[in-house]
Amino acid sequence: MRNDDYNSPMRVGLFVTCLVDLMRPGIGFASLRLLEAAGCEVVVPPAQTCCGQPGYNSGDRASALALARKVLAEFEDCEYVVAPSGSCAGMIRTHYPDLFSGEPRELERVRRLCEKTYELTDFLVNIAKLERVDATFDGTVTYHDSCSGLREMSVKSQPRALLAKVAGLTLREMNEAETCCGFGGTFAVKFGEISTRLADNKCEHALATGAHAIVLGDLGCMLNIEGRLRRRGDTMTKVLHVAEVLAGGTS
Repeated sequence: MRNDDYNSPMRVGLFVTCLVDLMRPGIGFASLRLLEAAGCEVVVPPAQTCCGQPGYNSGDRASALALARKVLAEFEDCEYVVAPSGSCAGMIRTHYPDLFSGEPRELERVRRLCEKTYELTDFLVNIAKLERVDATFDGTVTYHDSCSGLREMSVKSQPRALLAKVAGLTLREMNEAETCCGFGGTFAVKFGEISTRLADNKCEHALATGAHAIVLGDLGCMLNIEGRLRRRGDTMTKVLHVAEVLAGGTS
């Protein structure tokens, strides 16, 4: 996977994700700082948009394929592709081969793209071997495992290993940390009552830990959990992306 010159920095394409770009761009900038701190040369294609997951999950394969081709063209030349989202990284690595199954001329290129696509914390721990985190968090956090990151990208220990390097931070595990928060993209729209119950359960398990913040790795889950907390009247508990905590700037 590396270039011939092993002393050169890894050339990493940062897939910001459309949700981060539109709703919480600070996560993208935090991811950029972390990758640069790990010694990477970071490329951010300016015209990048969506990975195609909403269309793919809704059965609109034509739209999903068009967006996937765009991703392929923009990131194919990067040594690695990193996303601050297990969901989007999972879409590329897990579902692109199926999406391109009827496109033999592109399938091999897509498989190479899949092989070098990583969720942010997985890349920092297992590829970049980040040893030091220059961040401080004075308080207790609990961690929510997003469904896609956990089940499609095997992201579990990586964010916790990095959070353990943050000065002042205490991690307190909640019950059912691996259970869905109820977002699930269009699931929250199609099955609102079930989604709300799942979100309430997640909030209750998180609050039972006494943590000052709920930390996680997917913005969709963040918006869902934070929105439910605020509707329940909780204006104090923070909901933070793991990149924000690792890059500093939170308290």
